[in-house]
Amino acid sequence: MKAVLEFNLPEEESDFNLACKGKDWWYVCWELDQYLRGQLKYNDNISEDTREAYKNLRYELLQTISDRNISLDDVK
Repeated sequence: MKAVLEFNLPEEESDFNLACKGKDWWYVCWELDQYLRGQLKYNDNISEDTREAYKNLRYELLQTISDRNISLDDVK
């Protein structure tokens, strides 16, 4: 199966760039999630306030991703 995306350039250049950079955006979100996960799981030197802020940030990141009906597990 093939999929073709078509853009009218230069009018739709921003949409074209977003489509081309989708994997990069996925990777940024994945790296941020992994960083927050690692801090929560392995860093015993952070304050309780920082730990709570990381938990809230990770929750918001994953909730926003879920609200868009996407997943960090979608990329194979």
